[in-house]
Formats: sequence, C-alpha cells, structure tokens
Amino acid sequence: MLIIGEKINGAVPLVARAIEEKDAAFISNLAIRQSEAGAAYLDVCAGTSTEREYEALAWLIEVVQEATETPLCIDSPDPHILASVFPIVNKPGLLNSLSLEGDKCEVLLPLLRENTEWGALALCCSKSGIATRAEDKIYIASQLIEKAGEYGVAAERIQIDPLVLALSAINDAAGELIEAIRQIKLRYPTVGIIAAISNISYGMPLRKLVNVSFLALLMGAGLDSIIADPLDRDLIGTIYAVEALLGKDKYCRNFNNAFRSGKIG
Repeated sequence: MLIIGEKINGAVPLVARAIEEKDAAFISNLAIRQSEAGAAYLDVCAGTSTEREYEALAWLIEVVQEATETPLCIDSPDPHILASVFPIVNKPGLLNSLSLEGDKCEVLLPLLRENTEWGALALCCSKSGIATRAEDKIYIASQLIEKAGEYGVAAERIQIDPLVLALSAINDAAGELIEAIRQIKLRYPTVGIIAAISNISYGMPLRKLVNVSFLALLMGAGLDSIIADPLDRDLIGTIYAVEALLGKDKYCRNFNNAFRSGKIG
C-alpha cells in the first residue's frame, strides 16, 4: 500500500497561513515528518486563488524539495498550473490530476508522454460532474485509460481515483465505490487504484473509526494507494493488519516488525 502524504495542502488553515507568511520551517517540518513516517509521495497543493496559485505552488515545491528527497505529487485543479510548475520539480513524481473535465487530458497527457518516469492520478469525473454509480465510475475510468493509451501512456502509470463520496449524503456511496474498484481492477489489472478515504466519513461522528473500517473494505476490493496522513497510527496499523489478513504479508513478518519498532500498537 502506497501512501501519498496529504498534509501540505492550502485548504488546511495552518498550511494556508504558512503559505501566506512564507513560513518555510513549518512546511519543511510537515514534509520531513511525513517522509520519515513512510510516505511514498508528498502531495503539494497551494489551495489558493487562481491569481496566486502559481507563485504559492512554486514556493511550496521549492521548500519541500529542499527539506526531503521524497518525490512529489503536484496538485492543482488547473492543468495549466501543473504544466507551468512542472519544470521546477527535480525528480519524477505524480501529476494530480487527470479527468475528463475541460482540457486536462490534452494538457497533461503530452507531459506524461514526454516524461516517461512520471505517473498521474486520474479522477472519475467528467463534464457532467463526479460519477456516483459504479457503472459510471467504471466507464469514466475506461475512457481515461484508453485516452492515456492514445498518448502512449501505459495503464500502469495511471492511478485511478474513483472518488469517495460522503456516506452521510449518499447512502450507498461505499458499496458503489467498492464495486467500481473490483470491476476496474478486473478489466485493467495493471492500473493502480487510489482513494482519499476520509471523504467517506464527512459529517459523521467517530470519523476515524469509519475511515479505518472503510479502508479495510477497500483494500479487500483491490485498493493500491491512499491519500492520507502517514502520521495516523490507527490508519497505518490497519494497513499492516489487513495486508496480513489478505495473505500479502508472509508469516505476518511486516506486521510483527512494525509492532516491535513502535510503528503500530
């Protein structure tokens, strides 16, 4: 299970303040702590107004790259911003994100074609909005994978995000997502599946309990990666436990080592 560290995001008030005040020490600390906790990538999102996004995102990228060697997942809803900051990223990472909205594929897929060590997150979202039903998520995923293939971008370089919706608003959100993951993995076994699991519990009490239970279900369906907080011990413990239960941890060695080292428990 790959973890993309979620904490450097301007939508978080403390991070927004750090961006506003150019508090490099605060951002560096977030980057280092997530890297040391085992994040495979660090998501970097400015979350600012369109007029200020390039400046803020470029600054974040430079600060994080000085603090850690962990590759970045550069994150913006505007593909042109991603293309503009792309040259300052010093090692291959992930583009966040592709979708069928606007000209995202036309802007970002040529970058992936020319930079073969990069990957991308691809959201199950189209001009009609976010897909809620499993069949719609599967259809959009298929369209994105096939479109990437037209640019010579192989399925294994894509992480499909079926988009987690709040259970408090959509009663069958979890079931529809689980079915979508199963079917996408069945049709495209080399593609990755990623999710931001905490969206499921929005508006609910005991959110952490709901989140880790949901994570276990998604891992059983074929989830490969999560956008989450790598410092969350309950979440990390759930990953180790479920991988052992799914037979992906021979003789539970990883689970036992994580316990002995104090990562979980």
